[in-house]
Amino acid sequence: MQAFTLVSGKAAALPAANIDTDVIMPKQFLKGIDRNGLDRGLFFDLRFLADGRPNPAFILNHPQWQGACFLVVGPNFGCGSSREHAVWGLRQLGIRALIGSSFAGIFHDNCQRNGVLTISLPVPQVNELSRRVSQAEHNHLDIDLASQTIALGDGRALAFDIDPLRKQALLLGLDAIGSTLQRAERIRQFERDHLQANPWLA
Repeated sequence: MQAFTLVSGKAAALPAANIDTDVIMPKQFLKGIDRNGLDRGLFFDLRFLADGRPNPAFILNHPQWQGACFLVVGPNFGCGSSREHAVWGLRQLGIRALIGSSFAGIFHDNCQRNGVLTISLPVPQVNELSRRVSQAEHNHLDIDLASQTIALGDGRALAFDIDPLRKQALLLGLDAIGSTLQRAERIRQFERDHLQANPWLA
């Protein structure tokens, strides 16, 4: 998993509330046996017109926001079914962090497992940030996970909270298996001690 330390880039605003996982990754893209092509499926019905051409009204199709690596999103982002494909598609398109007031629980966990940072801020801060990045001249952000700050480019920075274990895993680029393997020797020692204390289990 790609580590998240200091990431700089464009941010785009998707302020609508309750954007669910079917909007993020429509069901027709769940048929494959691997993860290939999920970047095209991301926000498919918003990004593309019926004839397959890019929808000029969608923010990520605007030249000023193409290649955005951050999304400032509306409340309850990622609600709906628990499809991990939605997060895989975000990563394939280059999205490194989501900033919003609230995220659906399973979606939030899927982001953590796949290296996408989710940042929860108070609603007034999210609204202000959404308005700011909607202006092309102010759409650049620097997110420093170590210091837990979002630099706005005008000398201001927003602080955010994150669970220490999630932070450590993201900084080191560790998924759940990688985090567990960091404690491999302690696990083996527990097994040895347990079998020594309970030899009939051997």
